[in-house]
Formats: sequence, C-alpha cells, structure tokens
Amino acid sequence: MQVMILAAGRGERMRPLTNSTPKPLLKAAGKSLIERTIEQLVSAGFTELVINHAYLGEQIETALGNGSQFGATIVYSSEGENGLETAGGIIHALPLMNDEPFLVVNSDIATNFPFAELKKQPVDLAHLVLVPNPEHHLSGDFHIHTNQGLSSNGDNRFTFSGIGLYSQELFKTAPKNSTKLAPLLRSAMLEQRVTGQLFTDFWMDIGTPERLQILENRLAPSIV
Repeated sequence: MQVMILAAGRGERMRPLTNSTPKPLLKAAGKSLIERTIEQLVSAGFTELVINHAYLGEQIETALGNGSQFGATIVYSSEGENGLETAGGIIHALPLMNDEPFLVVNSDIATNFPFAELKKQPVDLAHLVLVPNPEHHLSGDFHIHTNQGLSSNGDNRFTFSGIGLYSQELFKTAPKNSTKLAPLLRSAMLEQRVTGQLFTDFWMDIGTPERLQILENRLAPSIV
C-alpha cells in the first residue's frame, strides 16, 4: 500500500519557527516531525511514500532525499509556493499513485498508532482514524455509529487524527485546484461510504510552538 505524507502546510501558527523552516522539518528531541513519521511507517511495512510540499519545499527534498536512508522510496509532489489545500494536494499527487486504496498521514502529528493494522482494513471511499478531542478542538469532527460508519452529526463526536485510508473514487468529481478534504468526506458520509475507528493511545497535533515543546519534553527522556 502506498502512503502519502501531507507536508505542504505553511505552518502559520508555528511562526516564527516556520519563517525559515517548513513545519515538517521542525525538530523534537533532535529529530524532525516528518522523519519520525517516516520511520514509523517503514517499521510498519509501508515503504512506498509520496510527499507533497509547497512553502520551502526544496528543504524537505534536500533533507529526505529519495528515502533510501529510511529504507523507503520517496517521490515528491510539488505544489508551488502556496499549496492546494488537503484534497487539492492529494488530487495533484494521484498521478504518482497506483489504483489501489492508499494511506494518507499528516506530517505534523505525533502518535504511537499501529499503522500496520490499516493494511487489512476494508475501505469504500474512506476510513478515518479518530481520537478523543484535545483541548484545542473540544467540539470534535465526526460521530462513529455502531457499524463503524461516520457522520458529521451526533452528540458524541471525535477528532480526525490526520490518518486515513482513501479510494481514488473519493476524488473523481472534485475540482483539480485548491480543494478542502472535509466537504468531500461529509458528502461521502451522507452516502454511508465512510467508516472510522477510535484510537485512544498517544496522539498529538503539533500545531503550535507550545505543543512542539510538550512533545520535546515527552521524548527527551528517551534520548540516548
């Protein structure tokens, strides 16, 4: 299964750290966020990687190369300087993918999610990994029904983790420009074609310098 790592975000909330460094290359405990993600994916058996980039994207290509240092193969999807939003970035990268369902992972999360489990996960249009709502997003995103189906309505909603499986069919009718992912998912949910699961172990959205420092503090004791 191929994996796309989303690395095109500008990281506005991370300023001034991202004034000269793309957010995926920000480091915690001596290692960049995207390197940690790549190592986890390779350890789980995912070695065919597509990485999109925009703002300062050449730094990402220089740092990661062709992926051989990780035991992976990396190809890049450049979106220019401004990026194409999440769905737009995925659509732009589809020519680099095969026709099978693929995994998409945000480069600005930290987690111990067992990625290998997703290799056997059935997927119609999409299958999303949700997490308990963090303090900065208490309203959540999606509700999980008893049959694993997802909807955007419901009293008990959880937060989308930035980890999801997708079929290319989800993107067939979407415009090939700057396009958000959430509307496509909500439309597919109305057709009952999106499933999900809840992951309750370690997960963080590293969206601010403060959260990057929290991750640094969590990882620092493990440095040898």
